[in-house]
Amino acid sequence: MGKGSKERAKERRESRVQEISLLRTMSYSNNQRWWTSETVAVVTGANRGIGFEITRQLAGYGMTVILTSRDAKVGIEAVKVLQEADLLVEFHQLDIVDPESIKEFTDWIKETHGGLDILVNNAGVNFNVGSENSVEHAEQVIRTNYYGTKNLTEAMIPLMKPSPHGARIVNVSSRLGRLNGRRNRIGDVTLREQLSSDDLLTEELIDDTLKTFLQQTKDGSWTSSGWPENFTDYSMSKLAINCYSRYLARKLSDRPEGEKICVNCFCPGWVKTAMTGWAGNSSVEIGADTGVWLAMVPGEPANGKFFAERREIHF
Repeated sequence: MGKGSKERAKERRESRVQEISLLRTMSYSNNQRWWTSETVAVVTGANRGIGFEITRQLAGYGMTVILTSRDAKVGIEAVKVLQEADLLVEFHQLDIVDPESIKEFTDWIKETHGGLDILVNNAGVNFNVGSENSVEHAEQVIRTNYYGTKNLTEAMIPLMKPSPHGARIVNVSSRLGRLNGRRNRIGDVTLREQLSSDDLLTEELIDDTLKTFLQQTKDGSWTSSGWPENFTDYSMSKLAINCYSRYLARKLSDRPEGEKICVNCFCPGWVKTAMTGWAGNSSVEIGADTGVWLAMVPGEPANGKFFAERREIHF
């Protein structure tokens, strides 16, 4: 991308950020507010960064938010900060890679709140910063970002409350995981077409793709196999999340009226958080905005789509 193109892209990004900042100042009217203080939202990995900000914004609109964190101590401290601002926020420990932790959380939210209305899957890890691209931790990245998210989601689906507005699942993802982006996409055209096809996309295909990738990270052949070139393991985990979001949306699409569950994912952008080494170009408020918007949008929400800056983008 030439200098002129980079400058134009920067200008477009800045213009859109200004638009979103304006949209964030506009309150929802009474007939748009489908939620109440009894509406329950769960945000994973929410003790800091984007997850914390999503929690703060959702609670700021008057709903009850469950902030979860793997580390109970830091999670409790994060909740105290929000409670001091008179927000309806509760804490529960949750490690999405631990089946026992998921079961304990599932039992607790069922007993305490009778279920949930909104699930925001934010918990995730990334071990590369800047120009680094090691796959040393690939297994942990995939296990957390994809399998942990999937296992928690499957545990929560039976507990999602019936509603004429539709329960919502929002998956925090990344443009790095796009199948058909101009950069960083899978080089295997056949595999890319299979993953792009709603008719061919299955959980087994996603799992088999990840198994192949992880095996190649172990035997060293991954560098010549056409996997994404930037933040490879993180990109693959988010590619899997994007595909799973599409698959799950389709799987749940035939639920009867009043029991609909809408599944979408979004890219928060390159945000100034610990995960980016504080080197991002967007504030955490802007990074969280699209996720909050998807969780709350009035009327019939989209389903099985990918968003960035409140706009649908191609997978």
